[in-house]
Amino acid sequence: MTVLLLYGTSGCHLCEQAEVVLEPVLAHINQQLVNAGMGEAVVVLKVLEITDDPELMQRYSLRIPVIRFAESEAELGWPFDETQAWEFLFAQLE
Repeated sequence: MTVLLLYGTSGCHLCEQAEVVLEPVLAHINQQLVNAGMGEAVVVLKVLEITDDPELMQRYSLRIPVIRFAESEAELGWPFDETQAWEFLFAQLE
């Protein structure tokens, strides 16, 4: 299982939009990975509330929403669309 982190805050309409953008992309990627025999729900989304951590607040407060794989330092900040999210995710999964 691979964890995709979404940094944001509650009540952030852009963060909500990012989740909407990511939902079909992750569903498609997971389906492709399942079809390739790599198991179920290979990539899962974990939403992180940056206000719970002063370090995350300092790092992301002006940039949210931001996505990043837990195992990577590569990030994609808003704005992004499905195509950009798809390209980012596949580049990290290779």
